Amino acid sequence: MRWKRPSRLRLAQQLLLLLLPMLVLLSLAELRLTAQDVRRAADAAYDRSLLGALKSIDANVSTESGGLAVELPYRLFEFFELTASGPVQYRVATADGLVELGSPDLPAPPRSLQLGVPQFYDGTYFGSPVRIAAYARELEKPAHGSASRQVVIQVAEGTQSRDEFRRTFVRRAAWSNAAFLVLATSACIVAVVFVLRPLGRLSREVAQRSPGELQPLADGNLPGDVRPLVDAINQHMQRTHALGAQQRMFLDDASHQLRTHLTTLRMQVDFALREHDPREVRATLAALGEELQRATRSTNQLLSFARSEAVDLHLAFFDARELLQEVARQFLPTARAKGLDLGVEAEALQARGDAALLREALVNLVANAVGYVPEGSITLRAAEDASGWSLSVEDTGPGLPAELQGRAGSRFARGQGGRAGGSGLGLAIAGAIAARHAGTLRLEAGADGRGLVATLRWPRASTVREN
Repeated sequence: MRWKRPSRLRLAQQLLLLLLPMLVLLSLAELRLTAQDVRRAADAAYDRSLLGALKSIDANVSTESGGLAVELPYRLFEFFELTASGPVQYRVATADGLVELGSPDLPAPPRSLQLGVPQFYDGTYFGSPVRIAAYARELEKPAHGSASRQVVIQVAEGTQSRDEFRRTFVRRAAWSNAAFLVLATSACIVAVVFVLRPLGRLSREVAQRSPGELQPLADGNLPGDVRPLVDAINQHMQRTHALGAQQRMFLDDASHQLRTHLTTLRMQVDFALREHDPREVRATLAALGEELQRATRSTNQLLSFARSEAVDLHLAFFDARELLQEVARQFLPTARAKGLDLGVEAEALQARGDAALLREALVNLVANAVGYVPEGSITLRAAEDASGWSLSVEDTGPGLPAELQGRAGSRFARGQGGRAGGSGLGLAIAGAIAARHAGTLRLEAGADGRGLVATLRWPRASTVREN
């Protein structure tokens, strides 16, 4: 079986891989704490019995006879041996060890004894583990053979009984923990499956959709943590739908424009093939050339329009006056040939935007002005204020008729007096570029109601879309 990387596992598997080891570790930690508590409880219970035996021996220690004497409570010892499940050892000795009774080899306390304070500790007696209680107190008079007035009393019992008690209790706790672990694991699996059901439904709903079905997903019955994901999916589908609509619109526009030009070219070719007069053929070829030029311009404008709506923005500061001068130089020969006065009125100005796209918008605005203005002037300007920047093209031409004001900037909307075969895409391209900068294209009548002022305006705010 090949091990899968965590990123390739299902979400439920990842959750269980995290939860189950944690449950096992917590169960083991709880069992360890239980074993420690059981040990302390067993020691406390058995040590009380051991202390009782110690006190019984202490009550029967005497030096009245001159020596150290002990009258053992045998019945108590018999009962204590039954409790301890084994023999009980004792030792009574003076503090200097010169006089002692009982088992002389019991392990000494690990710490110095304090008078009247019992001390419990573990040790080994003849290879067997034992639990020992030790106690020291003052004698009324020293025992014969020793100068010490302190007596030390020790009682030891085997640990078999208390160890068996610990093992039994811990074994039961282990079984209880195992049962709890099984139940907790089952509960986790059920909880994970139940909680992830909305994701499963969402996955099936998306998988069952047809490729062109881009309606928003419903999020009414989804948990709050899943709704941001659904919102992101819906936003992505909206962008995909908009992109698809844009592509379909572009194809419709391109087919419409190219079909018109191709039909005209085909008719002119057929006419030239039927014509025998060389002068008529030459005139037809000249018309073919003009039609090819118009077809080339329409194609370039369509591509510019598609680029203006799809290309990523590259925002940076640029010199607006230099941009205007560059566009003016491009159209200066054509303007002079028509007798138009083309100029720039702008001071040095730093604006932030996509200079390449803004240049494309200006090129289309100036091209429209040069094409529609029969005589007069065309002036390019740049300005800024607290809210943003603007680039404008003002001409002294015929302007836009009132009936076209509402459709200005729409594709294939053309004013009267323009170039024959114009596609009406220039303003649409400029408007799309302005929208990409979160701005607008505004068309107004010039001074004294004469001519047209086309103004591209965009804000300084961060609402500009960079992708």
